Amino acid sequence: MGSVPDQTVTREDLEAELRRTVGDVGDKASANRRTAVVVGLVVGGLVVLAAYLAGRRIGKTRSTVVEIRRI
Repeated sequence: MGSVPDQTVTREDLEAELRRTVGDVGDKASANRRTAVVVGLVVGGLVVLAAYLAGRRIGKTRSTVVEIRRI
């Protein structure tokens, strides 16, 4: 059997590996955050607009028209 040199993992090794791993994800997340906010605002605006138009249409069909005629 081959001998394996005694290598201990230090706190610095763990921190460096964690920063390397999380740093990549953190950079991508911060870059995509602005895009996600813009897309969310646009979708929210479209939902509000669709609700307004649907309510307006329903209001027209359900509204009562009173006709007054002189005799």
